[in-house]
Amino acid sequence: MSRRTAVVVGGSITGMLAAAVLAEYADVTVVERDLLPEGPEPRRGLPQARHAHILWSGGVQALESLLPGLTDGLTERGARRARVMTDLVSKAPSGQWFRRFTRSHHTNLVCSRDLLDAVVRARVLRDPRVRLRSGAEVVGLAGAPDRVTGVDVVAGEGGGRERLPADLVIDASGRAGRAPVWLAELGLPPVPERTVDAGTGYASRLFRAPAGAVDGFPVVNVQADPHAAAPRGGILNPVEGGRWLVTLSGSRDGRPTADPDAFVPFALSLPHPVIGRLVARAEPLGPVVTTRSTANRRRYYERAERLPAGFAVLGDAIAGYNPVYGHGLSAAAQSVVALREVLLRHNLADPLTARRVQRAAARPVENAWNLAAGQDVFHPGAADQPPTTAERLLARYVDLVVDAGARNPRALRILLDVMSLERPASRLLRPDVLLLLLLGRRKPLLDGPPLTEAEWRAAGLSGASSAGR
Repeated sequence: MSRRTAVVVGGSITGMLAAAVLAEYADVTVVERDLLPEGPEPRRGLPQARHAHILWSGGVQALESLLPGLTDGLTERGARRARVMTDLVSKAPSGQWFRRFTRSHHTNLVCSRDLLDAVVRARVLRDPRVRLRSGAEVVGLAGAPDRVTGVDVVAGEGGGRERLPADLVIDASGRAGRAPVWLAELGLPPVPERTVDAGTGYASRLFRAPAGAVDGFPVVNVQADPHAAAPRGGILNPVEGGRWLVTLSGSRDGRPTADPDAFVPFALSLPHPVIGRLVARAEPLGPVVTTRSTANRRRYYERAERLPAGFAVLGDAIAGYNPVYGHGLSAAAQSVVALREVLLRHNLADPLTARRVQRAAARPVENAWNLAAGQDVFHPGAADQPPTTAERLLARYVDLVVDAGARNPRALRILLDVMSLERPASRLLRPDVLLLLLLGRRKPLLDGPPLTEAEWRAAGLSGASSAGR
């Protein structure tokens, strides 16, 4: 009996993870427009790779369940398991500094996006059941409105059109995916969409970490206040190779630029100047890179009036998020876990399987969407309609939970369950959270970033003069 066939559109992390799952049931072809590098190098079709990325603990768990042992392979190449609120210094959008824990079960995976892509790609492509078609572009779906039977591919400039048959096609081509166009070409009605665009722009630069701050220096995150007149934020990410990857953000008229002389002054202008002070004396390792493609865009395939059998969409192709929240990779990995769970129970070629995959993948995507869009919708001009009364009430409630988290470790751990994508946002509405809001023990708010004196010295600064208290 011949094996089934599957095609994955897109060879980034989501596509490779999907290919690993599908290979248990089918011979898989991954079609990728870019010529993929052998190692951790930049590629044209992934400009966001030059900015800071964090894989939250919900994503780390998903990644490890899909490719067991992968996180060990990444740490051997220089990635780091950062314990959330132990190895993280963070200022909330509403202004509070969170206290640090002496121990934490929430773990972020911190490294460059190029390294993460390269290690995942190498691991998946070791499987002989997975074939990569690099430098080829999917230009349409084959089949009819009720069933997709493959994809049409063009290889290189001037290449001829070729049809790849498949029992199941997975679109993992990211936020620029053309699935709505392909479905329209089959005669299907439009997929419902929503866009929340805070107009955020990003600027990133690599620095050589000070000699004393190469090992164990915390991630430093100053989040933007969406209610401010010109919201600004930034993150300092210690990545492999003894480097700091610093990403700054600003909305509308307050976006950072590619001017290298303006980078540190912009960092000093954030709601707290800690990132600017840390990098002011650090050695730059290259130019400033910028991007403005940061809108939250949700495509509700699971609500579509009609979807063909044999076709499903995963990861950023369902929803792309403002990168400042760092949830894109984690939600994408969780959407692939949803694919795996469906295939464990249903035949890959069953006409209803793709619809089941689409509905299952929507759940983790919706969790990340609510966290990102629920903040960005308050930026002026972010959406066609102003925030609803329900959105305003929910945002106010979340602000209360954040304030409780800044004062009470128990409340903070529950908040981290949600922010790390381990639990849905509904976790914040349970009775124990309400009790903590009403009766929980409250410590005074911190008046500056909780960096230790040793960490200030490791960065070449004095805590007393740099805390900004």
